[in-house]
Amino acid sequence: MEYGPEFVSMLNGIYAIAIYDGARGQLFLARDRAGVKPLFYTVCGDGLLVFGSEIKALFAHPSVTPKVDKNSFREIFGIGPARTPGCGVFVGISEIRPGHCAVYNRDGLAVRKYWDLTAAEHTDSYEKTVETVSYLVTDSIMRQMVSDVPVCSFLSGGVDSSIVTATACETFDDPSGFNTFSFDFTGNDEYFEANSFQPERDNKYVDIMLRRYATNHTDLLCGERDLAELLYEATCAKDLPGMADVDASLLYFCRIVSRSNKVVLTGECADEIFGGYPWFYRPELTAGDMFPWSRNMDTRKLLLDDTFAKSLDLEDYAYEAYKTSVAQTPLLDGESAAARKHRQITYINIKWFMQTLLDRMDRTSMHYGLEARVPFADHRIIEYVYNVPWEMKYRDGVEKSLLREAFRGRLPDEVLFRKKSPYPKTYSPHYQSALAEKLGSIMQNPDSPLRLICDRRKVAEFLRSPAEYGKPWFGQLMASAQLIAYFIQLDHWFSIYKPELCFD
Repeated sequence: MEYGPEFVSMLNGIYAIAIYDGARGQLFLARDRAGVKPLFYTVCGDGLLVFGSEIKALFAHPSVTPKVDKNSFREIFGIGPARTPGCGVFVGISEIRPGHCAVYNRDGLAVRKYWDLTAAEHTDSYEKTVETVSYLVTDSIMRQMVSDVPVCSFLSGGVDSSIVTATACETFDDPSGFNTFSFDFTGNDEYFEANSFQPERDNKYVDIMLRRYATNHTDLLCGERDLAELLYEATCAKDLPGMADVDASLLYFCRIVSRSNKVVLTGECADEIFGGYPWFYRPELTAGDMFPWSRNMDTRKLLLDDTFAKSLDLEDYAYEAYKTSVAQTPLLDGESAAARKHRQITYINIKWFMQTLLDRMDRTSMHYGLEARVPFADHRIIEYVYNVPWEMKYRDGVEKSLLREAFRGRLPDEVLFRKKSPYPKTYSPHYQSALAEKLGSIMQNPDSPLRLICDRRKVAEFLRSPAEYGKPWFGQLMASAQLIAYFIQLDHWFSIYKPELCFD
């Protein structure tokens, strides 16, 4: 009431806000800068605006029904499990983009951007940069420890969650009452295979952290049966096919954590901001004009009917989305080609890949009433680090070396300087076999909508030897098993939403 719509620029936090101003006869909508919290809407033909934090909330209104068109399938197969910013995949469903707000009144809907990244010359020395990063990250974690209910943290043994946990522990005289949780899968003791994306397991690093910080720790294990069955609930939580068992496993863990805590701190977003992924520094991944985490379009079309796949023009759709986003990257005049490329990679990671992981974190946690807070997504950190030269972020050829240096001495060196390893997944061959059986049964069902868009011969051939298609088709974790799971989720999505097909 004091500052009007500009008040959002004064906030620090995560939020999706709707305020009805009766005096002016208008509705104000706003979403936090990083996009941690979701906010969907649709404008119906009679001028009615319906909004909510989930797509399913919109469908609860009698004027809003699920519909899909070719662009919906372009999103699902060409972009998914990511989404084009602002796109709700269903026809007519949009999302307030991060850092945007909107006013809806008799004149219609007016959306505007109130925050975005800006390019500025970085003048701080390396030492000053390290000091500033240490302060900003610490301050953000301290702010997000404020709560009227006990806060816990996810502790994977990776650098990011360990920084969050260690800093949170510094607020306690005795951290033994601070709950921490780590995740793994039954069978990984036997089946885990190191690879370039996931070089080792996290267990020993969790133990090292616990020797330094004696928290009230719980190791959580997810079994194959739970993982496969939760694919369906994960689809409902997201309202769309998602990151398959990567979503389902987090849903499982959040369900357990929610029984003891209602607020959790996570280490999400550090990799996108500080440059932790291989596609920030491996030349074969940084080259080319396509999203580096989603380069393999052939795998995405692998099971589709050729005519249907051709009608979608997936390569062109994804390429245009990539080029549009890259063209929006804030750049400095006179920057070298290498510096411009690193800015572009950082920008699309923050605007695309980070959004996918934030979406996943919010849906899987809030599905069970668990509020996930993401200290690294503080806009002050994002703004500052965006303008730090790549040479400072990747000093001595070490990914996230700037963040590591900022917390030297506050974490055990074995943890702080370990090689990055992503969120864990199951390596059990039995899990993939169980998924193959599920998808095979679906394809035998004459009423399954997958039979309209998939080539049954291709599916059968793929299910006979899925291990041959082992390269990730999204991110670092989604390979052959996750491709099968994605189509299982797609079939379930059709069955629960029953969207009307709007094709020419």
